[in-house]
Amino acid sequence: MYTRNETDGHRDSGAADAPVRLTRYAHGGGCACKIPPGELEDAVAGLTGIRPAAEPAGELLVGLDTGDDAAAVRLPGPEGGPAVVATADFFTPVVDDPYHWGRIAAANALSDVYAMGGRPLVAVNLLGWPRGKLPFELAREVLRGGLEVAGQAGCHVGGGHSVDDVEPKYGMAVTGIADPDRLLRNDTGRPGVPLSLTKPLGLGVLNNRHKATGEFFVHAVETMAALNRDAAEAALAAGARCATDVTGFGLLGHLYKMARASGVTAVVDSSAVPYLDGAREAVRDGYVSGGTRRNLDWVAPHTDFGSADEHTRLLLADAQTSGGLLVAGEVPGAPVIGELTAAGEHALVIR
Repeated sequence: MYTRNETDGHRDSGAADAPVRLTRYAHGGGCACKIPPGELEDAVAGLTGIRPAAEPAGELLVGLDTGDDAAAVRLPGPEGGPAVVATADFFTPVVDDPYHWGRIAAANALSDVYAMGGRPLVAVNLLGWPRGKLPFELAREVLRGGLEVAGQAGCHVGGGHSVDDVEPKYGMAVTGIADPDRLLRNDTGRPGVPLSLTKPLGLGVLNNRHKATGEFFVHAVETMAALNRDAAEAALAAGARCATDVTGFGLLGHLYKMARASGVTAVVDSSAVPYLDGAREAVRDGYVSGGTRRNLDWVAPHTDFGSADEHTRLLLADAQTSGGLLVAGEVPGAPVIGELTAAGEHALVIR
């Protein structure tokens, strides 16, 4: 069923004699399958500030209030303990190759810990599998890809949980550790600080093109599978205290959440934003997900788009999978795409 990919030594299910296309077994793909941000916020409204009935084992530093990337709890100790960072992330296939899907899903889940300024310690797999439709050989390749990327992060994988599902889904629940006084949060932005983006945009439209046509974009896969570890370490070393990662809500969605939580306006220079090769062509040819269009609809009432054309707006709202970090501060090696300013009529301004 599979052939060996001679270029990287891993199985490649995109070969001509490998008929299984994982993306055909899911209604969407990757983080584009997220519940739309507006609907999600309505669903969890009123659930913040609820305290446990029993005395909690630590101080909740980051919870549900601002929709940050992960939860953070300061452990008790005589001088204050470290912060435990906890998150979970999983999604349907974003590429057809099971090994690469596993790599991407693991990097995406680990990214939430990096986006908080933490270091992942242990992860558990989350697997949904249509056991009557797809062989477990494919599931093993998915898990192998996740295990390899977790190993690159120095993160243990200690088992997990699986269910018989109508669609294949994979991801991880990850626990990490961070300095509670040096957390990266989405509510600590302040006026006058530049904005840096550590991965280019366009992952969503290239993934959508892959799902529709079977075209394989190596540069997109490797971008998604790349850890945000170095970017997080560079941001912390540069003194940054405000960041988030760019995933299913697109650059504009995640930036709007940051600006709103921080009480500032974000100004983006659209000409300074990096895009993956082929991304603009994919938008031009119509490979835009419903998730991307919902992202754009959500931020539009709070955005001054200036002269940005429709294709640029869609790319800025493109639903990314395992995208980069968006950092309030200059990060060595990452382009500066704008700045935070005092709160104004709009939370986002595009130039």
